[in-house]
Amino acid sequence: MDNIIKELTDKYYNEIVGLRRYFHKNPEISKKEFNTQKKIIEILSTLDLNIRKAAGTGVIAELNGKYPGKTIAIRADIDALAIDDDCGKPYQSQNKGACHACGHDGHTAMLIGTAKVLCNMKDKINGNIRFIFQPSEEEVADGSGADSIIKDGGLENVSAIIGSHLWQPVEFGTVGISEGPVMAASDEFSIFIKGKAGHASMPHQTIDSILTASQIVVALNTIVGRDVDPMKQAVVSVGVLKSGKVYNSIAGTAMLKGTIRSLDENVRKDVFDHIKKIVEDICDMVGAHCKIERNTCTYVLSNDPKVTSIVLEAGKEVLGENAHEIKPFMSSEDFSYYLKKVPGCFIFIGVGNIEKGIIYPQHHPKYDIDERALSYGVQIMSSAALKLLSKI
Repeated sequence: MDNIIKELTDKYYNEIVGLRRYFHKNPEISKKEFNTQKKIIEILSTLDLNIRKAAGTGVIAELNGKYPGKTIAIRADIDALAIDDDCGKPYQSQNKGACHACGHDGHTAMLIGTAKVLCNMKDKINGNIRFIFQPSEEEVADGSGADSIIKDGGLENVSAIIGSHLWQPVEFGTVGISEGPVMAASDEFSIFIKGKAGHASMPHQTIDSILTASQIVVALNTIVGRDVDPMKQAVVSVGVLKSGKVYNSIAGTAMLKGTIRSLDENVRKDVFDHIKKIVEDICDMVGAHCKIERNTCTYVLSNDPKVTSIVLEAGKEVLGENAHEIKPFMSSEDFSYYLKKVPGCFIFIGVGNIEKGIIYPQHHPKYDIDERALSYGVQIMSSAALKLLSKI
């Protein structure tokens, strides 16, 4: 079976690379993936699949095997980031302010390739394989695309789900497959401070919101080092601080936004409680008022042990010992929404290659991949799906 998958992947490889470059050249940001959706449907319509639009700009396509059985889902995210592309390649983005700097172009191409491979093997399949092309993974604060897919029936009758990420920190030629927590939960927090505005020359008549916000930023950086168990992991980062309009006035209001990352739900709660206490105490000390809001973006992404063992088996058949366990990352992924509903496994496909200059991390304008990784991504997902149908 694995030899057949390899032969079919080789057959479609150039097409898969071409599709990855097409999507890279024509990216669309979250919730606006209309042309991407159209292109996916256009290609999948040539295959023996049941296809429908889902979650607004997503696509769900289902392959029904020759024989009855369970349903396994494979997911790819399709949206781009709202940044300018600077990869300098012929396939650089033509859409200003949109860039596939996180590998979703490759994810989409790999899932199309996987669909082509498995459609060729329909007569050997017991059960169904559902291909989920999910929108809006990058902008989960405004509504997770995974959550929208679930609400649109994407996981109905699904016994297990798998997904993958082309990952620059992992070296080309290797793949990371581990059970348990592998990606962090992500929370967005917003802090609104109301002080007292006034003239910069008379600070004694004011309550300086910028100074207050600055004290809060410094204090928040003590949480991980002093309030979190050293044997556990967390990240607290402030990414936005907005206040003031003119140089010679003391601002009366300030706004901060940041993120919490954690691999443990208790740590997640404790960190936010510490943020709340620090903000309230500092504001109380200077006489300012505050409001704190928290928005849950993703959950801890925890791979199911049984599903992971099967996926790792498929990985080893493709890459040998170069398919191995991997340490968790503090990045987050809304694939975690699926894993709250059904068992599954999320894997990391290595695309980093120093010799080829592929050194830029996800979300960098120069991000690119070693496209040869697309081949073993398709092989592993195809093999894993078939193994899951017979073993889960």
